[in-house]
Amino acid sequence: MSDGTTDRPIEPTVPTNGAPPPLAAKNLQKSFVAGDGSRLEIFRDVDFEIAAGEVVAITGASGAGKSTLLHLLGALDLPTAGDVLVGGRPVAGLADEELAHVRNHHVGFVFQFHHLLREFTALENVMMPALIGGVSPQEARERATNLLVSVGVDHRESHKPNQLSGGEQQRVAVARALVNEPLVLLLDEPSGNLDTETSQRLHELLFRLRESRGLSMVIVTHSHELAARADRILELTGGRLQPAPQV
Repeated sequence: MSDGTTDRPIEPTVPTNGAPPPLAAKNLQKSFVAGDGSRLEIFRDVDFEIAAGEVVAITGASGAGKSTLLHLLGALDLPTAGDVLVGGRPVAGLADEELAHVRNHHVGFVFQFHHLLREFTALENVMMPALIGGVSPQEARERATNLLVSVGVDHRESHKPNQLSGGEQQRVAVARALVNEPLVLLLDEPSGNLDTETSQRLHELLFRLRESRGLSMVIVTHSHELAARADRILELTGGRLQPAPQV
């Protein structure tokens, strides 16, 4: 997944407790070729690591590449150069089937727009990644039911997305992202489409889940309130990821 010029093995950095970080990036770069043939660089030499149970907020101006970075960290897109490691395992060079396994089992995604499947109920939407991952229907249903209780919408499990409020839809999306017990949860503007009160309730939920499940979370957000809750705030600016200035 790096630049195709080398097949060198990548040795992950392992903390002293013997467990690799849930997610890390080494010298990550991303650029695109514009219509006139020039190369547009989004970011370069990005190093990133998150600890187990840590919450990191990533901020920056619109168009800075925050969502692109999140897609790379979650193996949804390929970097121009550099490496992503999930659970200490480099993603570079994995076959499509192995990449799909990483995305399904080790990384959970929550987007600004919930992307629920409209023809399925809330319960069925949450079950889906588990079923795709090979879990039995009985276990998938049990996991999904428990998660809907955890996010507070179990009373809506038989409802389809168009019967749910925006906040309820996003809670179902959070449950779906957690059904395979991922190493890290990646959230792209999770409350960006919600009103202030509903956003605050979602933020409270996310941090309750962090405490109860030991979740590691990377949150791309424009919300100062949400970012302020994180253990660290990083800013993507000028193609670099760096600690956000203190306000």
